[in-house]
Amino acid sequence: MSEVRVRFAPSPTGPLHIGGVRTALYNYLFAKNKGGKMILRIEDTDQTRFVPGAEEYLIDALKWCGIELDESVVDGGEYGPYKQSERKAMYLPYAEQLVKDGFAYYAFDTSEELTAMRERMKAAGVPSPQYNSVTRTTMQNSLALSEDEVQKRLDAGDPYAIRIKMPRNEEVRLNDIIRGWVLVNTNNMDDKVIFKSDGMPTYHLANVVDDYTMKISHVIRGEEWLPSAPLHVLLYKYLGWENAMPEFAHLPLILKPDGNGKLSKRDGDRLGFPVFPTQWTNPETKETSSGYREGGYIKEAFINMLSFLGWNPGTTQEIFSMQELIEAFSLDRVGKAGAKFDFDKTRWFNQQYLRAKSGEVLAQDLQVILKENGVEADDKFVATVCEQLKERATFVKDMWEEGKYYFSAPTSYDEKTIRKKWKEDTPKYVLELKDRLAGLSDFSSENIEIEFKKYLEENELGMGKLLPAFRVSLTGLGMGPSLFDIASLLGKEETINRMEIALEKIN
Repeated sequence: MSEVRVRFAPSPTGPLHIGGVRTALYNYLFAKNKGGKMILRIEDTDQTRFVPGAEEYLIDALKWCGIELDESVVDGGEYGPYKQSERKAMYLPYAEQLVKDGFAYYAFDTSEELTAMRERMKAAGVPSPQYNSVTRTTMQNSLALSEDEVQKRLDAGDPYAIRIKMPRNEEVRLNDIIRGWVLVNTNNMDDKVIFKSDGMPTYHLANVVDDYTMKISHVIRGEEWLPSAPLHVLLYKYLGWENAMPEFAHLPLILKPDGNGKLSKRDGDRLGFPVFPTQWTNPETKETSSGYREGGYIKEAFINMLSFLGWNPGTTQEIFSMQELIEAFSLDRVGKAGAKFDFDKTRWFNQQYLRAKSGEVLAQDLQVILKENGVEADDKFVATVCEQLKERATFVKDMWEEGKYYFSAPTSYDEKTIRKKWKEDTPKYVLELKDRLAGLSDFSSENIEIEFKKYLEENELGMGKLLPAFRVSLTGLGMGPSLFDIASLLGKEETINRMEIALEKIN
């Protein structure tokens, strides 16, 4: 088998949807599993849809995701340039060769003439008018015009497009790795433009020429490109490259969580989750769309989640590192059916990855949030806070939102806990417990718990009689991690001080 070379070929027309990230990911996993190369090619043939900043966004997003490129506009490589607009000069000769060999033709039709043709066809009862073997004979092209007229127009510099000449009643066969045999009759295909009047190739020609000249071995892309695949097969055949044609694999769609259809930005806005890997700001409207990175997601969790949208390992294992994904990945375990996006499962993946990280690692991210909120805290202290809170958190920011009491005494107390658990005799018990704790020389979690339980036993009290009052005194909340761990971390002086303040404020 020759070297595996795959490419991710987005257009710089806006932010990268998570469906695009998944396509890039599957290409990357497949290439690395086979010891091959991952190429990023920017397909900017449609200059009218170019969005400033989109190319930089694409590259930054892939980098954050951990998808490493072997060849790209940034990394270079021996098959460059890696931007189609910089490859412009190479496409016309191939288009003209197709004309010369009788597989394509010059079309001089104006937009008005094309509109008139469609209206005539609709009036004749054709629901979807096409420029094809039937209509081409009535149009302004090199098949319908005389050779002299064609040459005259070319010499005069009349604008033209080049269209593929679709044969009548031929069967085009494609053996897709995921979908099996795909059969299409050319009577159902139109004479697509392969070279535009602005001097740029369309996606179809540029895509095939680039894949061939870059020695791409496998084309792994979304199923929205499946209808174009038979045309691409014909282009390989007509250009004499049939033996070098890559293998195709068309990936299933990522579907919206509710109902049917492809997941869109609108669904994310409606249901409250990002559909882009990183934050995107529209350069024209300045509207900002949220991203997983800025939302506090761990990139490994994001990638793990994405990998399961269409693929499964065939085992019960759900948590995979990137290296494990590379080792386990195969296209034969990618399904044909669309995969429903599950945002709750996305949060679950993040939770699992967060819990697996050490307090020291999590503390680095929490320190950033603390500094943003004007809090100065010792690294070791923050690491211990993270260890205590990580089982209850989905994001690092949750540790700040739910654990502010670690860094400052509460200014309010949970009303439900006060109403249900702070009884007439509670202040007496809290005061006596405070004095008992003040006498501890070793203020460890174990010793605090022993002293607390000893006090309950001596006073014949149940846990529910005093623990909620003790907790609300220290944290202001009715729930949280082990209270003895919290008290030990706060230290004796701070614990006693907070109990005294609570006795004053609550009473």
